Amino acid sequence: MRKLFKTVLLICLFFFASPISLAVAKDMLNVSYDPTGALFAEYNIFFAQKWENETGEKLRLLQSHGGSAKQARSVSEGLQADVVSLAISYDIDNIARTSKLLPLNWREQLPHRASPYHSVIVFLVRKGNPKQIHDWGDLIKKDIGIITPNPLSSGGARLNYLAAWGYALKQHNGNEQKAKAFLEEIYRNVVLLDAGARGAAASFLLRHLGDVLITWESEALLALKKMGTEHYEMVYPSVTIQADLPVAVVKKNAKRHQTEAVAKAYLKGLYSNEGQRIIAKHFYRPISEHAAKEVGMTYQQVPSLSVQELGGWDAIQKKHFSAHGMLESIFHTIYGKKSEGNR
Repeated sequence: MRKLFKTVLLICLFFFASPISLAVAKDMLNVSYDPTGALFAEYNIFFAQKWENETGEKLRLLQSHGGSAKQARSVSEGLQADVVSLAISYDIDNIARTSKLLPLNWREQLPHRASPYHSVIVFLVRKGNPKQIHDWGDLIKKDIGIITPNPLSSGGARLNYLAAWGYALKQHNGNEQKAKAFLEEIYRNVVLLDAGARGAAASFLLRHLGDVLITWESEALLALKKMGTEHYEMVYPSVTIQADLPVAVVKKNAKRHQTEAVAKAYLKGLYSNEGQRIIAKHFYRPISEHAAKEVGMTYQQVPSLSVQELGGWDAIQKKHFSAHGMLESIFHTIYGKKSEGNR
């Protein structure tokens, strides 16, 4: 009997003693677009420590990265995201519409229409700019090789396309047929259509393909830091587009995973001073100018279109990126079918 009592006591101690030491970390998944891996790796360390200090609860913050449109489809089809941080708001709208995993008014849940940071579209060229690429008009020269992601899978690529479209409309006094012809000339010079922004950067920087990379300012600044200004330089075109980068709690998944409180705090933390500092350190443009100055970041002011000026994402999607939109027509003219991805 005494031996049995000891056994029961040991079992009780095992299951009920030292709950902190036996606590299992709670998992939470952030599904993001491909260039944000390093940003969220650093932010996750900050937030997990902050959450544990405040609540005593350990977190295991997981990341998934890929082309923004592809990531949105994956979430709609079952990827168990607790939060999403994608390249364009249309991709989050698409999750809300197709899968009902979050409300249509998700933008109203956080400040600045749920976009804690943004970027602009720029060119990255080889040192000395040997092909003299200064503006969108230079991209249609016959000897130019362009690297840009595929707009069918990448939100950043859609912004690249729209910046060129906005420039062409301005050059041709709003004539859409001439603007479309201009886009055709640009895509004829595309050497490779990678699935996402990070893959396109690797093709330009590591595989040495093309003469110019159309990319996020954050990606260009990162390349200059890693690869050196002795090899590459950044060019701001005369017209660019502001990329407002949205975030949202995937409400139904978070409720099911019992991570809703964590998910909300995680996204709110991106607006905190430390969150904004981490954003600026990774070359995105934070809302807080003070946070940017604290880490020594300054950003060139450049004329920027907005998505709203071009009609808003719903109208843009229908006109340019739908199954029978302008992009498909352009690809059909160039490739003979919807899109091969490569020339």
